[in-house]
Amino acid sequence: MAYTITEKILLKHARGIKEIRPGTFLNVKVDICLGNDITAPFAIEEFEKLGLKKVFDRKKVVLVPDHFAPAKDMKSANQCKALANFAKKYGITNYFEIGKMGIEHALLPEMGLVLPGDVVVGADSHTCTYGGLGAFSTGVGSTDLAAAMATGECWLKVPESMKFIFRGRLNKWVGGKDLILHIIGDIGVDGALYKAMEFTGDTIENLPMDDRLTMCNMAIEAGGKNGIIAPDKITLKHVRSIKNRARQGLGKYYSSDKDALYSAIKEYDARKIEPLVACPSLPSNVKRVRELRNVSVDQVVIGSCTNGRLSDLKIAAKILRGKKASSRVRLIVIPATQKVYLDAVNEGLAKIFVEAGGIFSTPTCGPCLGGHMGILAEGEIAIATTNRNFVGRMGHVASKVYLSNPAVAAASAVKGRIAHPEEVV
Repeated sequence: MAYTITEKILLKHARGIKEIRPGTFLNVKVDICLGNDITAPFAIEEFEKLGLKKVFDRKKVVLVPDHFAPAKDMKSANQCKALANFAKKYGITNYFEIGKMGIEHALLPEMGLVLPGDVVVGADSHTCTYGGLGAFSTGVGSTDLAAAMATGECWLKVPESMKFIFRGRLNKWVGGKDLILHIIGDIGVDGALYKAMEFTGDTIENLPMDDRLTMCNMAIEAGGKNGIIAPDKITLKHVRSIKNRARQGLGKYYSSDKDALYSAIKEYDARKIEPLVACPSLPSNVKRVRELRNVSVDQVVIGSCTNGRLSDLKIAAKILRGKKASSRVRLIVIPATQKVYLDAVNEGLAKIFVEAGGIFSTPTCGPCLGGHMGILAEGEIAIATTNRNFVGRMGHVASKVYLSNPAVAAASAVKGRIAHPEEVV
């Protein structure tokens, strides 16, 4: 029987199942289960009700306080403390406190905690990020996380798969963020509801790892169960490059059978894709940057689990080097992990951002979810490299958020309005 890459990974991890098809319900063994300071406290509460003396594997439970950390108030401090206490009580190996932490979906790939062929569940919708490594990864509820921490298994339904084929060389200033926005703009925020979104084609085969992670990160914005890219030489190079890897081995490399079945196949010419922006208040409200040059902005945020990696900061710094952000704009740059922070300092990127009139923050999700470090007031407009722009997402319900890649965000900081990078460089 022919299978997609998603089906092959799930079948390999299934208990007592010899063949599967879309719609099959099964228990799968998980390689990593993940919680953060918002979702894990609820999972911990449910786990404690079970009266267990240990988690299924203290090396495979990962806890990252990142959403409201560093704690912005007493409530968030207590949430972070709940993770710290649980990690100490059960000897959790992969608990990342302030000074060691980062935004979870950037931190885990950087640490080598996720490998190709893994099954990863996390109580955060953007857990689908790790599909960029060729893993099946998906978001679950806090009670499902509690069950996974206890049993090492998760119950789910095998999703149908959709294939998205990109062909051709990318234009300048176009990256993974633009590709996934192009898809979401095409199929809508429910166009891949509970589907595995498989990205392929020669464009994807030449796409850097960071851009792959960005694409899979936003699969959930189209309603996807998971996003996934078949691992290849770029994946192998990434896994091998990680120093002090948290897990041994190089993972397992699956690919879809040529005659595997898909619920839909979409093909795109990457050469026709320009830098794109998702306008308020849905990730599917996508327009070309050139159509939005009359939109003034009050705030620019460069960071998040979508575009807060070193490569993203390098792109932004290339735009901002020797320039000043508009006096009307608050420029906020947030590296995704401590390593990214240090690398950005050592390579002079932080200096560029500060000299441009921006701030350079410690790693945190911060403004992405309207947490802290950049809340919008009534009527304010932001352009951000984050992943969602729902009403009130970054602050007041009468504020607006536009989503873009780092180059567009940086150019917009300089111009004080949504701008194409070529206007600045």
